[in-house]
Amino acid sequence: MINVSLVVPLFNEEESLPELTAWIDRVCGAHSLSYEIIFINDGSTDSSWKVIEALALQYPGVKGLSFRKNQGKSAALQVGFQVAKGEVVITMDADLQDSPDEIPSLVEMIWQGPFDVVSGWKKKRYDPLSKTIPTKLFNWATRKMSGISLHDFNCGLKAYKREVVKEVEVQGEMHRYIPVLAKNAGYGRIGEKVVEHRARQYGSTKFGWDRFINGFLDLLTLAVVTRFSRRPMHFFGTLGVGMFFFSFLSLVFIGSMKIYRLNHGIHPGLITENPFFYLSLTTMLLGTLLFIGGLLSELIIRHSGKKQNYTVSAHLGIDPELL
Repeated sequence: MINVSLVVPLFNEEESLPELTAWIDRVCGAHSLSYEIIFINDGSTDSSWKVIEALALQYPGVKGLSFRKNQGKSAALQVGFQVAKGEVVITMDADLQDSPDEIPSLVEMIWQGPFDVVSGWKKKRYDPLSKTIPTKLFNWATRKMSGISLHDFNCGLKAYKREVVKEVEVQGEMHRYIPVLAKNAGYGRIGEKVVEHRARQYGSTKFGWDRFINGFLDLLTLAVVTRFSRRPMHFFGTLGVGMFFFSFLSLVFIGSMKIYRLNHGIHPGLITENPFFYLSLTTMLLGTLLFIGGLLSELIIRHSGKKQNYTVSAHLGIDPELL
């Protein structure tokens, strides 16, 4: 079996790929690690795929797969995990901001340590404040939600036992939360290692402010999915019961007010003149919709299967049956 699989998603990184490949080959060779580099070309519009084809001729361990269009990092990692054959699977970015010199120690922590997952922590970063401050807030919120004490959830440099990546399913923008997904799958031995953060040498960053907005939205989604993915009726049903209970209390209040006025010789007026009537009606309708939503979610879960969310235009050294 191959010792280590390097899963490297990329988008328009033609300049950095030769240097990255040579660096990985040099490090793995020096530590007698058999390896495969799985480049996932996420719909690049430059010559990245041609560079990968040339590198595959030079380095036997280079493999590649190209999406027909940009699908995002989560889809790239998911297909990379599907085809990876190494005992240890390491993810890293293609822009040379992750150092391949970290590979041997990450592999050692998986082999010798008690860890299922080891996440990189870029303790010293070369990013502007406009990026580091939102990242700190994002990491704090994720720690509170997940109960996992990692400093840097968003670091692309991570190592996994092979069985972990075969178990988790990375969808949407959930690549930031793979340690959380691993914990939910029963792989709770999650470690952390301080890693080098290198300044970008080529090209420009592919992420903007929408990255952080999407990150927090995905965090909220994960918080719900983590607890109710297999029992959505418990989530929607609880909200529905709460709505019905509030509606009931509103009706009791309206009835009590009507009785009170009648007992004191006050004209009770029309029930539609009371704002609580409309509040009660609204919450009753919302409760009904929530129950229907929970029921439909239960039916979907019971009749849905995993679907491929990407289209592959080319591949190198990849077993097609794994795609």
